[in-house]
Formats: sequence, structure tokens, C-alpha cells
Amino acid sequence: MNTANALAEATRRYTRTKKAHEEARAAAEQAVVAALRSGMRPTDVTNASPFTAAYVRRIAREHGIEPAAPGPKRAASN
Repeated sequence: MNTANALAEATRRYTRTKKAHEEARAAAEQAVVAALRSGMRPTDVTNASPFTAAYVRRIAREHGIEPAAPGPKRAASN
């Protein structure tokens, strides 16, 4: 395989995997929203997801999920 063909193949592979990655991220974000709306604590959502706490907060706000009121929080229910 010559260099140009190798580059073209690598580009095709990158494009395919990039799309799959974006689809997986969107699915994970929707799962985060569903978990938060079901009452799961943001800390537990963060621990179970591939996202940071800041990104989970951002996802929540983008979907109209408000932060919890100040004060003691309920314990996690396993």
C-alpha cells in the first residue's frame, strides 16, 4: 500500500470511528439526563458515567434540571 492509499484508509477509519464516538457520547448524555430525572444523585451519576462532575452539571442545566437546594442531601439508595 502506498502512502496516499494508507492516508486515505486511515482517514476513512477515523471518520467511521469519530461518528461512532459521537453517537456513543450522545447516548451516554441521554442516559445521564434519564438518571438525574429519575432521582439519582449527581455524584452517583458522575461516578457511573464517563463524564466529569462539571460536565454532568452542564448536561443537567442544558436539559432544564436545576441544582438541588442547599442543605443536607439524601443518602444514596443502592
